[in-house]
Amino acid sequence: IEVSLVRAEEERAAAERAKADRETGLAAERDRGRDLKSELDKLTDSVHRGEVLGAEKRLRIEQLETKAMEELGVEPSVLVAEYGPDQPVPPSPPAEGEELPEDPEHPRNRPVPYVRAAQEKRLRAAERAYQQLGKVNPLALEEFAALEERHKFLTEQLEDLKKTRADLLQVVKEVDERVEQVFTEAYRDTAREFEGVFSRLFPGGEGRLILTDPDNMLTTGLDVEARPPGKKVKRLSLLSGGERSLTAVALLVSIFKARPSPFYVMDEVEAALDDTNLQRLIRIMEELQESSQLIVITHQKRTMEVADALYGVSMQGDGVSKVISQRLH
Repeated sequence: IEVSLVRAEEERAAAERAKADRETGLAAERDRGRDLKSELDKLTDSVHRGEVLGAEKRLRIEQLETKAMEELGVEPSVLVAEYGPDQPVPPSPPAEGEELPEDPEHPRNRPVPYVRAAQEKRLRAAERAYQQLGKVNPLALEEFAALEERHKFLTEQLEDLKKTRADLLQVVKEVDERVEQVFTEAYRDTAREFEGVFSRLFPGGEGRLILTDPDNMLTTGLDVEARPPGKKVKRLSLLSGGERSLTAVALLVSIFKARPSPFYVMDEVEAALDDTNLQRLIRIMEELQESSQLIVITHQKRTMEVADALYGVSMQGDGVSKVISQRLH
């Protein structure tokens, strides 16, 4: 046990020495890390300042380029190439009353090297001379830009209007084609039904619908030819009142059959018909009753007889009118 305790004590001492050595190394590394962090912060600040200075320089260069374009109307590259500090300065124009030497080789007539101080002095003198010229319109470029923007806007609006017009014309074309198709189909169905209905209302007669301009279905008119039995006339104006009325009823019934509807309202359509024609019309009304509801305003008793319900106004002995109804079936 004593030997083990001695050995353990030695191992403990060795471990403590190793721990102390590692703690010393860790402290050194931490110090080194703090130094590196401080150096990194300095480098970061330096880079940031460099970026700020670079951005300021770039902004200054952009301002100078913009100023060159606005005030001089010259591209920056052309300005540097022709008037840069590496180019000799051409001789100044003669002042008022000054006479230039005739010798081209005279120093007055020769370009001189670029000296910034001398050129800044010339610039100030030129600016003073420019101010003496009087006021100019400094808003000319802005006005031009505004007018150019206005012209661009109006041009775009015009293009939009042209495009919209083309689109509308295309829509109108499609609608016209659809209307022509629907009208053509409706005309053909109605004309077919009219021939059958007319022949039933006028046994032995002949009736038909004719287009006035078959080549242009959108603007064509419609003529009704009616030839009752025993007559050669085709114009409606030459028919009697009853025949014209029955022909009109035939056209209405043809439309009803070609394009059925849930209900129909008729207002004394048989007022001018005799008993024979009325009976023919009643048979057609009975056919329409199978698929639609009919509301007929009439004074004809025979028409009332085929109705399912009657609604009317009656006056009693006291002279007071009232509405009455009667279901027949």
